[in-house]
Amino acid sequence: MKKFGGPAAIAALLSFNGGFVDTAGFLGLAGLFTAHVTGNFVTLGAALVMGTHGIIGKVLALPVFIIAIALGRLAGAALRARKLPVLRILLAVEVGLLIAFFALAVIFGPFPNPDSAAALATGFAGISAMALQNAVQRVHLSNLPPTTLMTGSTTQATIDAVDLISGADPDNAAAIRTRFGRLSLSILYFAAGCAMSAALYWLIGFWCLAVAVIVGATAAMMQAEAAPKMTS
Repeated sequence: MKKFGGPAAIAALLSFNGGFVDTAGFLGLAGLFTAHVTGNFVTLGAALVMGTHGIIGKVLALPVFIIAIALGRLAGAALRARKLPVLRILLAVEVGLLIAFFALAVIFGPFPNPDSAAALATGFAGISAMALQNAVQRVHLSNLPPTTLMTGSTTQATIDAVDLISGADPDNAAAIRTRFGRLSLSILYFAAGCAMSAALYWLIGFWCLAVAVIVGATAAMMQAEAAPKMTS
């Protein structure tokens, strides 16, 4: 079978999914961020002050995120010791978690009470999927920009743009230009995921998460095809 894709293409799909899943979770689960924990601290503070719902999920988001990363790391080490394709398997696990997120959201949602057991289970499935994606990117795609955290990427892209325009570091201009291109594309893909998720959630609710499952599965299949050229 003809091979397609590569690390950059896989990272692009993961960046899109990072924005897509984070936006869907935020809209459908009372402001719960699934892809990163910083926003949950902010929305938790707001919920405590304003007396709104979703406090339990935001409190538990951090430990769930940490546990998912730790389990992913341990699983990766066990797979590596058995000489199994780590990245391929972990991406497949992420797809499984996205399917769980999608199924729980569609079956039990919408969630008038985001602190209900069904809402919490749904949110934790989404958080676990994005936590695993964070871990996979850090370990296996570390030479590419982050796929879920855009603050650092935007900061570095802005610095690079200023340096390129001003000619501040001519000796490293080529490397800076390459990094700027990669960062800009990562931000663009993430933003596209956010925009599409918001539009589809408005139209069809949690059914929009089918897109995230398809995109995640495509990334996993790309890795399976590109495996001989990539380090697992």
